[in-house]
Amino acid sequence: MSEHYDLIIEHGMAVLPWGEAEARIGVRDGRIVTLAATGTADRVIDARGLHVLPGLIDPHVHFRDSGTGEAPEVETLETGTRGAVLGGITAIFDMPNTGSPAVDAASLAVKRESVAGRVWCDVGFYVGATKQNADRLGALEVEPGVCAVKVFAGSSTGNLLVEDDASIERVMRSGRRRIAFHSEDEFRLQERRKLFAVGDGFANHAEWRDPECAALGTRRIMALARKTGRPAHILHVSTAEEFDFLRGFRDVASVEVLVNHLTQSAPEAYGRLGAYAVMNPPIRDARHVEAAWRAVADGLVDTIGSDHAPHPVAAKERPWPETAAGLTGVQTMVPVMLDQVHRGRLSLARLVDLMAAGPARIYGAVGKGRIAAGYDADFTMVDLKQTRVIETGWLASPCGWSPFAGERVTGWPVMTVIGGAVVMRENVVQDEPVGRMVTFR
Repeated sequence: MSEHYDLIIEHGMAVLPWGEAEARIGVRDGRIVTLAATGTADRVIDARGLHVLPGLIDPHVHFRDSGTGEAPEVETLETGTRGAVLGGITAIFDMPNTGSPAVDAASLAVKRESVAGRVWCDVGFYVGATKQNADRLGALEVEPGVCAVKVFAGSSTGNLLVEDDASIERVMRSGRRRIAFHSEDEFRLQERRKLFAVGDGFANHAEWRDPECAALGTRRIMALARKTGRPAHILHVSTAEEFDFLRGFRDVASVEVLVNHLTQSAPEAYGRLGAYAVMNPPIRDARHVEAAWRAVADGLVDTIGSDHAPHPVAAKERPWPETAAGLTGVQTMVPVMLDQVHRGRLSLARLVDLMAAGPARIYGAVGKGRIAAGYDADFTMVDLKQTRVIETGWLASPCGWSPFAGERVTGWPVMTVIGGAVVMRENVVQDEPVGRMVTFR
């Protein structure tokens, strides 16, 4: 007796945990039932000529929205997730440094309650660590929809900062799950700030927040991770020194690298993009870019993120160092990384490992990260041969700019499926928002 499914995806080349294979994927009630469907379906998608990837995840975004849509001219959960699905992303994990930061049960509840009917992809939220909530983080990290605790050990956008070892240790002793760190050393940052003046060139951003700022911060956090036995996910690792150091701490460390730190380098980026190359940690020179690619090739890197961090044009174009630090990237992340596959810098299987299986494993996202029976029916379908130019008119973010605007890429997301629902097809968002909170173990 043949079975009936809600959806069948056929004739595409599926990237499975054990390799690429043509599969006939049967979906029912939002989940994958089989990879060898023999029955009928309400809807059949012919994926001929496409690669069917597990739903790709951006585990590092700043959508500037505490749940009230307070910055509509910059970004909201609605516009940010719309951009995500246009770019082939099926789930995002949003940072806590919003206008009203996500630092307690009440603020997390406000964000959760804003999700239904408003977000286009699935979402998880970080809870921000502070010196005031450090002893309560064990309870906050297991609130519904919380992907991790986020610690800003070095200052960035917003007012969340836990910079001293004693306070960081308090955070690490509260709870059990992996903690995500912005690991620049705040004391060195403040000391070096005195060396620069308003109006100095944008390339000085990488001089101020120099490699030692990042490496020193990471060394301090790893010492505390070993001391407490608490695993730490070091976000946006950007220096050769950090990559070399972290190889000796795999018992307590996992590693994220950003798209920008793999694909842009100083001084060229600052000369070409000016303020639109300013981010934390900075875009660095070719030595560090090559170290990042070695870390990807060696398996040291666990996840890739965009660190999508939009700002108004006026804030970006203030003279340095008053320039707002942060770059957009959630919508461009998949095309830019597919282009790296085209260039031979990494395999499609490794891309899936870094952008689906890796985030699901590191954060404990239930039902995410692979095409297998019982998992969520989330798929990113891509055309590896399609060449396009990234244009600002394609972007959903109200801020309206991208550091990748004008770049020609080969490899493009052509369909985004979440929970068995087609939410993007051929650069057009479909129907209504279907995103939900991700469950974390």
